[in-house]
Amino acid sequence: MDARLNLFANENAAKYLKFFLGASKAISGSTLPAATMELVNLRASQINGCGFCTDMHTKDALAAGESVTRLNLVAAWREATVFTEAERAALELAEQGTRLADAAGGVPDEVWANAAKHYDEDQLAALVAQIALINAFNRINVIVQQPAGDYQPGMFG
Repeated sequence: MDARLNLFANENAAKYLKFFLGASKAISGSTLPAATMELVNLRASQINGCGFCTDMHTKDALAAGESVTRLNLVAAWREATVFTEAERAALELAEQGTRLADAAGGVPDEVWANAAKHYDEDQLAALVAQIALINAFNRINVIVQQPAGDYQPGMFG
């Protein structure tokens, strides 16, 4: 399977992606736990049906020491006992932020309040930015039908 558009070879696409990658680097410099970021990335990617990002963030999380059990249970995090309360709050915020079209009025106040119990303002800012960014990456990859399965951790620097 080939992508509809080669994002890596197209000069204009490369310009746009450079800014996305810069945003990603800025977010990764926050105090939001890296494991939380990967869980959020994985959950949003699952919801959006982005095979490329699901592959990428599963492999990156594994390479960073995340357990297979936790990664296998991200899609069923509500019933799983392997996530902290803070991670649950981040996963709920990620789901609500990803499914904005499904709920008139956006993210419910109680979801935000729960996340705010576990994360300070800087971490919340990083979490919101990460949710927005992974959704943007998901949409790009789904639209161009970016194939999944060949990602190797660290291949994008």
